[in-house]
Amino acid sequence: MRGGVLQLHRWGLLDRVVGLGTPAVRRTVFHYGTEAIDIAIRPADGVDALYAPRRTVFDSMLVDAARGSGAEIRHGHTVSGLIRRDDGRVAGATLVDAEGRCLEVTADLVVGADGTGSAVARLVEAPVQRAAQHATAVIYGHWSGLGDASAYHWHYVERAGAGMIPTNGGAHCIFVAVPPARFRDELRQHLAAGFHQVLGEVSPALAAAVGALRLEGGLWAFAGRKGFMRQPCGPGWALVGDAGYFKDPLTAHGITDALRDAELLADTAAQGTAQAFADYAALRDTLSVPLFEATDAIASFDWDLDAVKGHHQALNQAMKREVAHLAARGAVAPPAPRQMEIAA
Repeated sequence: MRGGVLQLHRWGLLDRVVGLGTPAVRRTVFHYGTEAIDIAIRPADGVDALYAPRRTVFDSMLVDAARGSGAEIRHGHTVSGLIRRDDGRVAGATLVDAEGRCLEVTADLVVGADGTGSAVARLVEAPVQRAAQHATAVIYGHWSGLGDASAYHWHYVERAGAGMIPTNGGAHCIFVAVPPARFRDELRQHLAAGFHQVLGEVSPALAAAVGALRLEGGLWAFAGRKGFMRQPCGPGWALVGDAGYFKDPLTAHGITDALRDAELLADTAAQGTAQAFADYAALRDTLSVPLFEATDAIASFDWDLDAVKGHHQALNQAMKREVAHLAARGAVAPPAPRQMEIAA
């Protein structure tokens, strides 16, 4: 979303995203039943388009950029425990490498960026401070030949949704979303049939277009998981990305959240004070709670089309506040030399 594109632009990485063949998305179309609302992406703060790179290319691009900035990257390592000082403060991590060897890494700060099932969050016993009430189940895949790559399309009917997202290699990610109970009871056993059934209910035109094309690879399913906000930091540790804050994927804001919190945490770590970490936690919540609540309302599927429009307006206002904060931060300053290892 715009906040994530803004950060990539400021970090000097947006050209790399474009160079990966990621199409520039300049329109977003919301389909509420048969009504379509077409919204142009307004240029501002160095952003004139949105982008949806596939994780298969985006993740490796970020790793390469981190390595180029001086980070040491160790693949194939698993966190097995934490090192603590006598006062209980986390001071590093014990790891197991790809050959099964154990090693220790000391660090001023251990950052858990290891997903919803975060080992770091479990080891520090980070409490859940806010829990979502709803979740959606999603089936998705990738198709080529759908043409226009300049727009996101989000489709909504009562009790179901779908989307069309242009991505790398001329492909579109197409997904359908339903309540988890329907996925479990009706769709799970026959993903392809269930996918096409729901897509036909939500958008007969899109279903017809997809039905005439060949699926690239297979279909994937996410059975649904309720979102949460964990305590984001403590003595010697912090959480970012889905490890600290996960919300339903239906609003497609997770990567933007992760990039935002990574930058906020990096600045906090550079300051290194208890007050800076307290401020980071408060700011994370200020920016995230409105997004979290609007997403939970949309994921409930307990709405008619007029109500979901209202939820999208609330989501839009929350994203505007997030972008305004990120834009006000200005250009990214080069990092000051610091002797610190971070285990992620």
